[in-house]
Amino acid sequence: MRGYQSIRRRGHQLRRVLGEEGARHAGARLLLAAAKRLGPGAEPAPVRMADVRAADLGSPPAEVIPVLPADGRLTVNWVTTPPSHGSGGHTTMFRLIEHLEAAGHTCRVYLYDTYGSRAADHEPTVRSAFPGFSGPVRDVRDGMADAHAVFATAWMTAYPVFTDPCAGKRFYLVQDYEPWFFPVGGLSALAENTYKMGFHGFTAGRFLAGKLTAEHGMPADSFDFGCDAELYRLKPGTPRDGVIFYARPHASRRAFEMGRLALELFSERHPDLWVHLYGEKVGDLGPRFVDHGLLTPAKLADLYNRCFAGLSLSMTNVSLVPHEMLAAGCVPVVNEAIHNRVVLDNPHVRYADPTPHGLADALGEVVARPDFDAVAAAASASVSDRPWSAAGHELEKLLRRELRA
Repeated sequence: MRGYQSIRRRGHQLRRVLGEEGARHAGARLLLAAAKRLGPGAEPAPVRMADVRAADLGSPPAEVIPVLPADGRLTVNWVTTPPSHGSGGHTTMFRLIEHLEAAGHTCRVYLYDTYGSRAADHEPTVRSAFPGFSGPVRDVRDGMADAHAVFATAWMTAYPVFTDPCAGKRFYLVQDYEPWFFPVGGLSALAENTYKMGFHGFTAGRFLAGKLTAEHGMPADSFDFGCDAELYRLKPGTPRDGVIFYARPHASRRAFEMGRLALELFSERHPDLWVHLYGEKVGDLGPRFVDHGLLTPAKLADLYNRCFAGLSLSMTNVSLVPHEMLAAGCVPVVNEAIHNRVVLDNPHVRYADPTPHGLADALGEVVARPDFDAVAAAASASVSDRPWSAAGHELEKLLRRELRA
């Protein structure tokens, strides 16, 4: 009986993880759990070592660019990890892809997965999460067809982009400084090496473009974060009852531990207010904490309108979250850091020292504002004219300039 109950419990856990994180993340978790049982060194690497070995950065392959068609319509290959619902980086990438498709260009997506699955396993998720994308979904292990441009979109994808023999100028969509994702060591060095592959960068915000050029000699253009002001908008008259936290315990760069401590302090000081958490399920943190887990964009927009302030911590490049909070009149409280200030560049963001007390103090100051309605209206207006189409136009301009050079 005890064994049967254990199996049932594990079954419930698996269904929960599948529902909250998707099949790929569930599979990755199972592999990691199995690897830990096998002992140190057994955990799967985020990149295939055969791909790393094949990439001789001292002898880059000759770059061949197909003749541009008379009608100007380009073909672009994108190499990415399998996406999941709610992934901010994939959402930005597909927004750019959909802009190119709407302009008449052809885009192909090639998936790179170190966990052994095939593109066909992930295509249903791609179609459901990003229904505006109409191009093919293929496996990069099968090789890429010639294109005018070939994009790496994460550090591990840069290796097959470097070594694949297909024609096309190499580009790199960089949305974060990924060597910072690891302790100083082999993986951080492998990530850093991808900035030395001779690709042209297209970065999320000016901070990354400046860093890549200054530290690695990598040519790079940047785009500003957009905001879907139709979805994330201020709804006047909606009562606000607390604060919200973008909680990502499994993404160390989002500083969950720091945020949790800050919110515990805030809740002790403001026991009449709710603390809403979303992103990943984190469990019961207290009687005034509400754990929403992964939310649809529409539900998230509604929740932002119910909160005075939102805690969004970024120890590396900033996420999409602060702009979306602003659009709904929810004041973002963000850790003080040059990379956050440069990219956000918005006077309505509240910066705070990255300490539990500093963040709790900042949240408390926002909820105590007697003129909050005016603050919310000004915050929302500050991002009302930031369409994602502007980033798409910057990408198209970059492609035409570099491919004609």
